[in-house]
Amino acid sequence: MGYIRKREEELTCYQESSPLLPETDFGNDFVCVYGIDPGMPDRVRQFRERGYVVHLMNGIAWGGFDDYMSGQWDGREHYDEMQRSRDGSITGEFCHSSGYMVPTISFTDYLTEKLKVAVDAGVEAIHVEEPEFLNDGGYSDALKREYKLFYHEDWAPPHESVDAHYRVARLKAWLYRRAIERVSQSLREYALVKYGRVLRFYVPTHSLLNYSQWKVMSPEGTLTDIPSLDGYKAQVWMGTSREANVFKGVYKERTFETAFLEYGVMQELVRGTGRTMWFDNDPIEDRPDYTWENYRCNYIQTLMGSLLQPKINRFQICPWPRRIFSGAAKYPKDQPDAVSIPESYRTFLMNTFQMLGTFGTEDYEYLRKVPQTGVFLSDTAMFQRNFPDDVLAKRGDYAPVGHIEILASENYIPGREKALASGDRLDFEESLAFPLFYGLALPLLKGGFPVRPVQLENITRYPGYLDDYKLLVLSYEFMKPQTADINVALATYVRDGGTLVYVGDGKDPFHGIRAWWNTGKYRDATPLESLLRLLGVDENAPAGTYPCGKGRFVLLRDCPADYCTDAARSDGFAAKIGDLLGVAPDADYISLRRGEYIVSAVMEECATNAPLTHTGLFADMLDNDFTIVTEKTLRPGEYAVLADLTRIPGEAAVIGTSIRVNAFDVTDTGFTLSGCGADCDARMRLRLPHPPKAVRCEIAAAGGDGTAKPADLSFVWDERSSTVLLSFRNTAGVTAITGIF
Repeated sequence: MGYIRKREEELTCYQESSPLLPETDFGNDFVCVYGIDPGMPDRVRQFRERGYVVHLMNGIAWGGFDDYMSGQWDGREHYDEMQRSRDGSITGEFCHSSGYMVPTISFTDYLTEKLKVAVDAGVEAIHVEEPEFLNDGGYSDALKREYKLFYHEDWAPPHESVDAHYRVARLKAWLYRRAIERVSQSLREYALVKYGRVLRFYVPTHSLLNYSQWKVMSPEGTLTDIPSLDGYKAQVWMGTSREANVFKGVYKERTFETAFLEYGVMQELVRGTGRTMWFDNDPIEDRPDYTWENYRCNYIQTLMGSLLQPKINRFQICPWPRRIFSGAAKYPKDQPDAVSIPESYRTFLMNTFQMLGTFGTEDYEYLRKVPQTGVFLSDTAMFQRNFPDDVLAKRGDYAPVGHIEILASENYIPGREKALASGDRLDFEESLAFPLFYGLALPLLKGGFPVRPVQLENITRYPGYLDDYKLLVLSYEFMKPQTADINVALATYVRDGGTLVYVGDGKDPFHGIRAWWNTGKYRDATPLESLLRLLGVDENAPAGTYPCGKGRFVLLRDCPADYCTDAARSDGFAAKIGDLLGVAPDADYISLRRGEYIVSAVMEECATNAPLTHTGLFADMLDNDFTIVTEKTLRPGEYAVLADLTRIPGEAAVIGTSIRVNAFDVTDTGFTLSGCGADCDARMRLRLPHPPKAVRCEIAAAGGDGTAKPADLSFVWDERSSTVLLSFRNTAGVTAITGIF
């Protein structure tokens, strides 16, 4: 197990705008110092002196840009570059008081100059987070100018037609792609020329699924086309994953399922690229009005969603640790029963933070054998999440949706359910429930298929990108192929032996945008018609299965959103996919062996509703004491990370720990261990060749004179596993533990 490693591996990190604090001195590999305020260089120094690798992180769409807006920076006011909505109001003030920016050339030059101070401070890398253009922010003067330059025609209000809406949305994403490319290339050149070192550059971003769900435009997949980028940070956490969706007519939070799909599409973003990805995990969220119990429950679900993606083993352990561990962090905020973090949750998190640095990416297998299945998701899903006025005026032409039961929760926000309760199809399809995607993904995931959202644009970027997939599900009812070669690649995939399942009724108004399929030689009404021609299938063909080369094309002329509201259609779709794969959708779990770990999630709302039992010799890693078990049974809604002790080599090993372990040595007479970590009731489970007779702990406090002081420690030996559980009160500093056999 990889508890002992070099910080330069950069497997675990957090971001923080405050100086180094004892309660957040976890011993993770690196820290993203947040912000480019005057105190930033000193914070960089503090963390570096404590042994951390240091990066710099800052927003690119919002932040402290007052000197730019007011004209102090270049003598010209830039208020016309703020994202504005249809009524002229500033977009995004509900999230950030400064609103969101249109990333003009002038703004990117300004941001580049501001970020040079981080390069001067000696950071290893720069992260620019959340390149976001909000859905209703397409009306500022700066955006209108950019539109004319990009399309060579005058701007058209996005609320007037599907074409204008789509074109404005596409431009929004492109503008942030341009901004990131300019800033990253300029800063990398600056670092190399002035200091002779290569600066790395990353983009922390929400998932494509979440941005599509929340109606935010961002570069997402096109970030892979920027050569000066080294990777990304997947900003997925309970705040995104608890956004409710609809399954079998029930609207509710499904945090695990959504997290699994969110992390899945972010895994796909870097697959085959060699670039780096960190998965974010947040033990709380931006909304401060939940209980610690609620936070813990949802944190575990997002954690499991991330661990079940076996090709990523780098993690942001939390984005803002100060708002979790400081004495002032009490939740639910401003409530009479608000309390600081429970000590048991603190210990659990310290255990998890250390465990997250121990996962590999090569040795893994899903314990239920299901051929790899994917559901396509495109950047263009972000571009058509709202219908313009001319479409909404004809809402009566669309059949109503079925009944939806709305289950309120602690995340219930009045108003979000109105689109669901009305029964109006257009309201439902553009709602935050995003039924056109979840209608395809949830029936398969709930059937026990570890389905992946597959980045549509990548099939033309990387040769062999689809080789791992036996079956792929596609719909152009909520997204569009940006180029004709995407359909060519799909047809090739089928002819070479793949199974492509297309779901769509052809009624999406966005089929009518100006695009390659309706302006070329054939003038097709929809991109599906182009695909059918390439496959040799008649454009009026009924639903059915059509052989094509070595593979098969399956046409289902349904609206994917109907799979959300109609249980029979949901089950029928899952059964159809099961028949094609030769595996019934009759499991309620996703279980992965990942090196020495078994990671399992048992879902609710599934057909079987059955428990899952693992037998062997395990340490329960989600238990604060890493309790040794020989049988672990999970019921629906329960999760486990089990360390399989039979797969951990050697007579001596660190099985689990609340603090970072820097050295661990065992002799014939005893053992020594040194480490560091934050203030907590620490636990540590060690495998040893002999039971210890005595164990002593001493801690030299951080910032002190180096004098080590004894700390109370108790230990319990487990004969079955040859492990000892150590319990002690850790304080930030250098921890030394000595045991005698």
